[in-house]
Amino acid sequence: MEPESLNVAAVALGTVAAFVFGMILYHPKVLGRTWAEGSGVNLDKGGFPAAAMILQLGALIALALVIGLTATLNLLGTALLAILAVALFVVANGAFGRRSTGAVVTDGIYAIGSGALMIVAQGLL
Repeated sequence: MEPESLNVAAVALGTVAAFVFGMILYHPKVLGRTWAEGSGVNLDKGGFPAAAMILQLGALIALALVIGLTATLNLLGTALLAILAVALFVVANGAFGRRSTGAVVTDGIYAIGSGALMIVAQGLL
């Protein structure tokens, strides 16, 4: 079996879809207030978290690349395992930080949902 080439368009689409999903999920009218209160973040204070957004974008690109590379060899199980690993790290970090259950669950939903969107992008393109 010959590997396919990396689908850069699907990697880009997956990254953008996951970023937009995060903007929706963490919006104060969705789960943003629950997450902020449980994480000790004051949404009414402070400016735009540029450094956090840049790091988040870097993480999304890295995960989308992993998903894209697993797609070149039809290794869906490996992609799912990578997504699970990311989600478990994120949830464990929240638990160690003693964030609320709502905040930890929100972060877990984001990790799993982002990965799922990246797999869908690979399937669509």
